[in-house]
Amino acid sequence: MKKILIALLLAAASAHGAPFVKGADVGWLAQMEASGYKFYNSQGREEDCLHILKDYGINTIRLRTWVDPSSDRASGHNSKDETVAMAVRAQQMGMRIMLNFHYSDSWADPQQQRKPAAWAGHDFPQLLRDVHDYTYDVMLALKQAGVTPEWVQVGNETPTGMIYPEGHTDNWPQLAQLINQGYAAIKAVSPTSKVVLHVDRGNDRQRFRNWFDQATAHGAKYDVIGMSYYPYWLDGRPDYTASIDDLGANLADMAARYGKEVMVVEVGGEDSRPQNTYDMLVAVQRKVRAVPDHKGLGVIYWEPQGARSWSHYELSAWGADGRPTKALEAFRAD
Repeated sequence: MKKILIALLLAAASAHGAPFVKGADVGWLAQMEASGYKFYNSQGREEDCLHILKDYGINTIRLRTWVDPSSDRASGHNSKDETVAMAVRAQQMGMRIMLNFHYSDSWADPQQQRKPAAWAGHDFPQLLRDVHDYTYDVMLALKQAGVTPEWVQVGNETPTGMIYPEGHTDNWPQLAQLINQGYAAIKAVSPTSKVVLHVDRGNDRQRFRNWFDQATAHGAKYDVIGMSYYPYWLDGRPDYTASIDDLGANLADMAARYGKEVMVVEVGGEDSRPQNTYDMLVAVQRKVRAVPDHKGLGVIYWEPQGARSWSHYELSAWGADGRPTKALEAFRAD
């Protein structure tokens, strides 16, 4: 009996001993490199972007995959092959991997969840097979390349569902079936990968309760609740201090209400206010760490390397000089 108890305690300690996730979504990186963009470390020396991120404490890389993307600079790339190649490269540097299925040929988010062109006109039974087979195919390609992602998202920012119109939240029974096809395919290839469902506005507890209550009622399968948190995009663009406590309360509520692990899978702040973004990132990490029972897994910055000079995106953590801003130092500080 004593040996069994010791084994259980060791297993629990091991489960709680996983490093806190300090992540970067770098879906633009292959495009940036292909366009000739150069990355410089804090000393001004040109260096591999992933090396720079790792030096700042980043231990996890998040990658998105699109079904049949174009080569367009603004909305292309992220094919299966490109995503697998970047995953291999990141893993070889000792990074952990999160894969994010958008189930679209381009961006999927609260404003758009367009069905892949190749799936247009398919009836619902065929659409279920499409989701399963595509998910299985990408996961198998990763496995054959020697990569086992620790986390895999089924859908990206899905407050009103995915793969419209069939997977809209107006029809939760169908949405749950689509989610479960993704879940089944992931687990068939990689049983240890944790499946993440992802909703935006992580400070909005009622939004999350409504969504995950429906997911639970309709039998949607998942392991982790993922949140986005962008104070800049909230109504009136308030400073993070106006919503950070709500984020912390929601993280704790989700973990307790559904018995799931939670993670901030997307966060970002203004590149023009690096000190404020630094302070926000420190605060977000502390809120996630404070989730009871070790259920707060970590924090992932969305495209920290996506410098505005290249992307026109205002929430990176990279300066016009090609170097990281002070904001990224928050992953060293906490």
